[in-house]
Amino acid sequence: MKLLRALVGSLLWVLAGILGLVGVVLCATLILLPVGIPVLMLARKLFAYSMVFFVPRKVRHPVEELGKSARSKGSDAVESVKDTDVDLSPARKRAGKMLKAGRSFLEHQRKRVA
Repeated sequence: MKLLRALVGSLLWVLAGILGLVGVVLCATLILLPVGIPVLMLARKLFAYSMVFFVPRKVRHPVEELGKSARSKGSDAVESVKDTDVDLSPARKRAGKMLKAGRSFLEHQRKRVA
């Protein structure tokens, strides 16, 4: 599967390169400049999309993947503590505050990365 993804990504990357060269040639002539600029923007988008096939999701979206793993670990911790006879109401209040702070932190990190 990785080989197929790398093949598709490399073909898309080559196509984006050729499209970029065509866009540069079109921009060189003054009359075809309005056609060349959108072609260059399309080539840029194709370059970015080709990287989707090469780079794993954890590298492309580290903050989102961190949030997913933290949520799963938190639910695992709650399940392990449920069987005890300990009063968990103070811990739940504190966990709610920590969850809100964590969401706020992740939102700021998303904005900072983007």
